[in-house]
Order: sequence, then structure tokens, then C-alpha cells
Amino acid sequence: MLRILCVRFSSIGDVLLTTPLVRALKRRHPDAELFFVTKRAMAPLVADNPHLTGVAALEPGESLTDLARRLRALNPTHGLDLHGSLRSAALRLLVRCRWSSYSKRKLARTALIATKLDLYGKQVPVAERYFEAARGLDVHPDAGEGPPEFFLAASAREHVAHWLTEHGLDAPFAAVAPGAAHATKRWPIKHWQALAERLRGAGYQVVAVGGPDDRELAGRLGPAVTNAAGEFTLQETGACLARAAVLVSGDTGVMHMATGVGTPVVALFGPTVEAFGFFPYTDRAVVLERDLSCRPCSAMGTERCPLGHHRCLEDVLPDQVAAAVAQLVA
Repeated sequence: MLRILCVRFSSIGDVLLTTPLVRALKRRHPDAELFFVTKRAMAPLVADNPHLTGVAALEPGESLTDLARRLRALNPTHGLDLHGSLRSAALRLLVRCRWSSYSKRKLARTALIATKLDLYGKQVPVAERYFEAARGLDVHPDAGEGPPEFFLAASAREHVAHWLTEHGLDAPFAAVAPGAAHATKRWPIKHWQALAERLRGAGYQVVAVGGPDDRELAGRLGPAVTNAAGEFTLQETGACLARAAVLVSGDTGVMHMATGVGTPVVALFGPTVEAFGFFPYTDRAVVLERDLSCRPCSAMGTERCPLGHHRCLEDVLPDQVAAAVAQLVA
């Protein structure tokens, strides 16, 4: 029997983008046992995935050797390194099975950032690059069924339904995610405020989502925006997004959570570009970006625009975003 370890320790978007591969593996090998290996904080993203036999979570403070001991007890036949980090490389040494991995295109990414020379060739989303690790298992991206899958527990759905009712959110609402780990990935707050007004004018209530670090920023969107940032767990955030008519987000994990629950997305991309592979992996998305000679300027965003103008997101205007919402949800 095949027993396959799928290893991706972080982060939100990266973990969810492995789920098309998980789905394809189970379809091609229905009797296989699939185990997902990730950090405890990321485990809720895959905990209810029916294609998985189990989730092996690296606990806070746990050594890699202890995790490896638990994984060896599963007697895996194959290991798919979907992370390509020092930690996952060490795990490959500690757990004996047939390991394989995928190319992170680091040289092409570095060249594109430093010289704007595109060595990527064909544009391949990261969700499809992960399939390279399973080349020996005869699986391929499942055309027509591509989006990530974020399965939610009934308890998360029930909690969010109660929370929304408590806050009077019984009409169609639009979710917005103003936060991002790095400043250059954040759309200007004045644009978010203007967009909230336009969405309200279009008949939407507006809910801001994100983690605890995003709460202060979300609170600046104005009194007409219900601030749910930091209120929910990962699963509950997914349940909130599942109830939304649309999400407007930057290049963040929340964007991939929305695609995983089937919610349309308007995505705002600034310092990062499609070649990196992290555009929304769904047909129900519109990406707004500006064709500037300075893009991309980094792989994950930085604390300030290298040229001082931040035009990549400053020039994406609220009216354009509102129009994209109307187009997508029509």
C-alpha cells in the first residue's frame, strides 16, 4: 500500500495551494494513505480535508527528530517535499522513504527581480508546480477542477453564522482584507476607505478580515466597516469568507483561503507578479495590477517602495476595484 507524506510547513497560501495535488493523488490512488506534514498553526487548513488519512503537525517547541520519529512509525513509502526548506531537507534525511521534490525557480525569480529578465518561460502556477514532486506517481493537474480546497468543520460554520447574526450582517456582504505582512503589498488606506464607500453604495455591507496584526489597520476603514480582523480562527475566517459575496484582497493568504471556499476574488498585485506563480488559482477571480518597469521589486514585499512612489498599488484606483467587483459578481 502507498503511504505518502505531503510536507509543507507553511504558510497559509502555500499550504492551500498543495490541495489540488492532494485531491489528484487520492483520485489516482484511492487506496493510498495520505498524510500531511505541517506546523501546528497551519494544521486547521487541512484538518478536515477528506482526501487525507491524517495530519502530522510539528508542535511548538518540538524537535525535528521527534517529528521524524512519529513519521517513521507511519511506514511511509513516499515523501513529497513541497517546501524545499532546510527543515524539509533535514526531514528527508531522517525519514527513509522514496523522496521527491519540485523546482522553486529561484534563479528565474532572482533574475526577474534584479534585471527584469524573464527566464520562467511558460507561466506555471505554484499549485501545478507542486505536481513535479509526484511525477513518479502518475498524477497531473486536474483540468476543470483546479481551485484549492479549504474544508471547514461544522463548528466553524456555526460560530461564524452566529457572529454574523449578532452583528446584523444578514444582507449580502463584501469581505476586504487590507492587511499584509509587508507594507508594499498593502493597498493605501485611503483607497480602502473609498472602496468601502463604493461597496456600501452598491448595496453591500462590508466586513474586514485578517489576523490580530491587521486589526488596527482594519479599524481605520471607517465605522461603516465591521472589523472582524483577529476575531476568528483560520477555519472561522474561511467560514466567514464562504458567506461573503466577494473578497477584495492583496497578495496574501486570505486570498487563497477565499478561492479554497469558492468565493470570488478581486486581487490587487503590486510588488509581485504572475510569473512567481501565486495569482488566485481559480477562474472566479480578477487580478488588478499596473504594467510598470519597476515590477517586480521583491519576492514577498518589503517595508518601503525601493523607488519611493509605490505606484504599483497607488495607481490601482477604488473605482476600478469597484467595477471589477461588479463584473465578477454580476
